[in-house]
Amino acid sequence: MSYAVVNPATGETLKTYPTITDAELDQAIGAADAAYRGWARSASVQERAAIIARVADLHIERRQELAEIIVREMGKPIEQALGEVDFAADIYRFYVDNAEGLLADQPIELLAGSGSAVIRRAPVGVLLGVMPWNFPYYQVARFAGPNVVIGNTILLKHAEQCPESSAAIEQMFTDAGAEHGVYVNIYASHEQIEQVIADPRVQGVSLTGSERAGSAVAAIAGKHLKKVVLELGGSDPFVLLSTDDLDGTVQAAVDARLDNNGQSCNAAKRFIVIDELYEPFVEKFTAKLAEVEPGDPTAEGTALGPLSSLKAAENLDDQVKRAVEHGATVVRGGSRDGAFFQTTVLADVSRDNPASKEEFFGPVAQVYRATSEDEAIELANDIPFGLGSYVFTTDDEQAMRVADRIEAGMVFVNGVLMDGAELPFGGVKRSGTGREMGRLGADEFVNKKLIRIG
Repeated sequence: MSYAVVNPATGETLKTYPTITDAELDQAIGAADAAYRGWARSASVQERAAIIARVADLHIERRQELAEIIVREMGKPIEQALGEVDFAADIYRFYVDNAEGLLADQPIELLAGSGSAVIRRAPVGVLLGVMPWNFPYYQVARFAGPNVVIGNTILLKHAEQCPESSAAIEQMFTDAGAEHGVYVNIYASHEQIEQVIADPRVQGVSLTGSERAGSAVAAIAGKHLKKVVLELGGSDPFVLLSTDDLDGTVQAAVDARLDNNGQSCNAAKRFIVIDELYEPFVEKFTAKLAEVEPGDPTAEGTALGPLSSLKAAENLDDQVKRAVEHGATVVRGGSRDGAFFQTTVLADVSRDNPASKEEFFGPVAQVYRATSEDEAIELANDIPFGLGSYVFTTDDEQAMRVADRIEAGMVFVNGVLMDGAELPFGGVKRSGTGREMGRLGADEFVNKKLIRIG
């Protein structure tokens, strides 16, 4: 394993970073543990929140530099990279603004007896974060922000292709005044991560990544009785049942599929359209996608850059070819040029086609025809994932009815890209366990301690 910045647009290796030694790793865990037992316990919630407030400010002060780093690392178009930095700052600020309320005592009304009872939220200790490459700043913010405010300390293992952004995040925590050990960046190998999870000084682990990685980490965490939060893959349905603005709905569908070069866990990936709208939707959707061609991610106005790596593009190419071998039709696109991949539409994907159960991480959309609301819901749920989902309808009662029946952690009605720092993020089934962001995100790694007074 090697940590390196490899520009996916050019294939050029720009810089490599050494993997941490076992001795350095032990020192890092020790520093995080010492910081928890010292600074995290002695500092007030206001003092901890002040550190996070400064981290948020530094994201904005350094936004151009930070954005340019992730364009180099994973090919995100520059305008989207700037937007990600801003969103990360918003997440940190949410936990600053709500710190005292999130950690306030929660009274319990007693059913019998005298006295009182409260739930008091307290930190648990050192936490390990294993983060993905697709949102290098945002993913870290939603894990580190609430937990540092709570009083936990962080060991952060970022993706191997994001060593420059991970170092920049650690530097911001240092420059914000965080004590040594509060936030520690580790360039660790997979084998070393097993050691970290097993270490008795570490109390929990949060991973965002693939099903395979989540399964491996959950197995190790379970063996050592460690709390784990997992945000894994998704193949989110976009269910269109009715609309009074087909062009607007089509644009929403395009935006939901192409955000972050199509490499978002909760992107719309399967477009399930009621029979009477299917033909006009597919025609307009395909035409709109065809207008978006891959381009230079450093250029202003680029909507679609390269995939995160050549390997990622090759894997997506193989998926499309397998889908076609099993009967799918390529309505549009389907070709690759290095790490750049055309916007692609697949139709005629049968329920027994492996593609119908897979996550396509890139600008590939599948379209399905549904003859009824029930069939649309059945198609939406016929996957091993359950992360996000989208429902478009002009019928408010239908919207809530369908939202209730969709098996997902999140349902967005008549809108896309509506994530917010205050909104919990997470899924069910093979999309993971636990939640991040909002109040629920701050409740994952805390000791909800009962204090009963007689």
